[in-house]
Amino acid sequence: MPTPDSLVELADYVEAALGQAVVARTLAFGELTFQVVPEQIVAVAKFLREDVQCQFHCLMDLCGVDYPDRAQRFDVVYHFLSLTGNHRIRIKLAVAEGGAVPSLVDEFRAAGWFEREAYDLYGISFSGHPDLRRILTDYGFEGHPLRKDFPLTGFVEVRYDDELKQVVYEPVQLQQEFRSFDFMSPWEGVDYVLPGDEKAGEKGGGE
Repeated sequence: MPTPDSLVELADYVEAALGQAVVARTLAFGELTFQVVPEQIVAVAKFLREDVQCQFHCLMDLCGVDYPDRAQRFDVVYHFLSLTGNHRIRIKLAVAEGGAVPSLVDEFRAAGWFEREAYDLYGISFSGHPDLRRILTDYGFEGHPLRKDFPLTGFVEVRYDDELKQVVYEPVQLQQEFRSFDFMSPWEGVDYVLPGDEKAGEKGGGE
């Protein structure tokens, strides 16, 4: 496992090499994170992959994060792995709604699917992507379901109509209200009286 000292050395080395491309860096809980300038993400990724001290050859994940009240609404987060150095590094950048982030497809083939997911679920565009289209939602889906202002129920529901012999789209109709659940262990019991328990108490008291 990488030691804290080795992570600090790596952080210092990467920050010095990337220069003005770095906006900020943090090292917490054994994880190294760099905030970078969006326009420099391709150069940053290429450096992390090709530099002999880094060798982050694996793009493990790419995802979006939504901050609706922020001017640059979205974060795009990349996770890279160096098998040689047994290090992981997180790269973040901020982008406004309607903005575009340079695609990493030419540097990491795995970015193709990840960027399509971020586009589909958050509406984040990636310039230079060869096939940027939805990948998880249905045909004709409107909106981006992981945005925080998107309703949990969605707007339409899909079902197969046996009479029409086709898939139909209908407005969402909830058969019951959302239930309130607690997260107590069933083995510990609950503090409130469950429906029907008051009758058992009355019977026990009478005997």
